[in-house]
Amino acid sequence: MSDQEGGKGSPKSSSLSPYEEAMEALSSLITRRTRADDSNVGDQFSLLYDYLKMLELEEPIANMKVIHVAGTKGKGSTCTFTESILRNCGFRTGLFTSPHLIDIRERFRLDGMEICEEKFLAYFWWCYDRLKEKTDDNIPMPTYFRFLALLAFKIFAAEQVDVAIMEVGLGGKYDATNVVQAPIVCGITSLGYDHMEILGNTLGEIAGEKAGIFKNRIPAFTVPQPDEAMHVLEEKASQLNVPLQVLTPLDAKLLNGLRLGLEGEHQYLNAGLAIALCFTWLKRTGHVGDINLEQTDTLPEQFIKGLTSASLQGRAQIVPDQHIKSERSNELVFFLDGAHSPESMEVCARWFSLAIKEYNPDQTLFHQQLNNSKLPHEVVKSTHHGERGSQRNSTPVEYRFKILF
Repeated sequence: MSDQEGGKGSPKSSSLSPYEEAMEALSSLITRRTRADDSNVGDQFSLLYDYLKMLELEEPIANMKVIHVAGTKGKGSTCTFTESILRNCGFRTGLFTSPHLIDIRERFRLDGMEICEEKFLAYFWWCYDRLKEKTDDNIPMPTYFRFLALLAFKIFAAEQVDVAIMEVGLGGKYDATNVVQAPIVCGITSLGYDHMEILGNTLGEIAGEKAGIFKNRIPAFTVPQPDEAMHVLEEKASQLNVPLQVLTPLDAKLLNGLRLGLEGEHQYLNAGLAIALCFTWLKRTGHVGDINLEQTDTLPEQFIKGLTSASLQGRAQIVPDQHIKSERSNELVFFLDGAHSPESMEVCARWFSLAIKEYNPDQTLFHQQLNNSKLPHEVVKSTHHGERGSQRNSTPVEYRFKILF
């Protein structure tokens, strides 16, 4: 990145590191008002187009080959599968997701790797300085997520990615990622009740917001949805002449005995959606000849490799504590997953109960009926001393599983 293209970096004299300076500047964009408040001028969707002009991003975005994904559950996993497949097909990929676990740079991935600190700072200050210079009381600085979305578009344009996979942050119609006017293909993952104060109180209203990413005659895919939500998706698709297809989960047999890189039965639904998005992207961008897409009873080798090597931190992830394991005969194991809706809680708990058996089949775990009325609300602990004479289980192993609402 040239000095002219990269920002000069705005750090003022302080004891903070350059990266900490950037994080402090980014934090200044966090608003105190609720996200549902549309009375403030800074919340108007039309402002995004002013920001694009300020950052000279209109033409780069118009030329960008975007895969746009919205939904309540499975957006991040679907985007991760999609990126991994196309990267293994030989394309330079850009992936924008949210939220991050530890470092903001996790949201911006180039060829499967989070952007390096040097590049991040250069692009960050280039965007921040320019916006700071050109905004005023009528067009204020963009809010936190909007700035990050704009930064993602800048990074992907400057890095000349072949494909940009953009995960919607919230809703769809008024999300900052929805400045893309002509994506190559769109996807809607499983829908449910979430952010109801913003998106609506019914599945139909929520589906209408998610369907806001549909564009005229641009193909779209979704997974089986509740009738109320599916009706709205089909109606919105019909209004825009969008060829909408409903997909079934990936048949595990197509993986030739291998396993998905992301654990959990629900991931086969996300994988099926990712496959359709990738097939369509390849066809619509003229790369049909590069990958064998003719056989319907098998998957191309690149697709299998992408699906089985995909990884996403904090999603059905098992992390043994190597330090404790090396010092004691027992071990501490972390089972990491996240959920933000009752349905996702059930999926999370189901994965955990299966994963704990598979990880250590000798251990027994307290089983609790998982249904909407009896979801565990506190820490579930199981301590089992194992069979007599078993050296591995001679010391108790404790598993903790906490569900937070």
